[in-house]
Amino acid sequence: MKRKLNSLYLTRGAAVAACYIALTYLSAMLGLSSGVIQLRISEALCILPIFMPEATLGLFIGCIISNLITSAVIWDVIFGSLATLIGAVGALALKRLPPRFIWCATLPTVIANALIIPPVLIFAYGVTDAYWFIVTTVGIGEILSATVCGTALYFALKRVRF
Repeated sequence: MKRKLNSLYLTRGAAVAACYIALTYLSAMLGLSSGVIQLRISEALCILPIFMPEATLGLFIGCIISNLITSAVIWDVIFGSLATLIGAVGALALKRLPPRFIWCATLPTVIANALIIPPVLIFAYGVTDAYWFIVTTVGIGEILSATVCGTALYFALKRVRF
């Protein structure tokens, strides 16, 4: 029984990683996955740890692979993936919120990315925009992807048994 549970855990985590990679690649094809103004559709998946804890590691690994595939610099691979991990762990920690406040479980993702990504863009990519401008644009992109799309995903999946 334990072996079956472990393989299910790994399979679900791998499926989440694959979905994250596919959605990030789609965003990259549309020119939305990186830069000062970014809208990673894959960040909506950061709500998944509420349903299955194995999604936390899947999101982290998916973000690492996504950043490598989209030719991100090493600092973006490291710190961007850590921002996603912080968001996923935050969602997992907030999984007991009542459904009407479930959008609050997306805030760790929004805050982590809004604070971690701007210095990466400035120092690793040489972006010359003002720090608070980048915080604002990255934050808005995260609100749209993680909060709006993530909350919609939560309510769509709420009826499904995991």
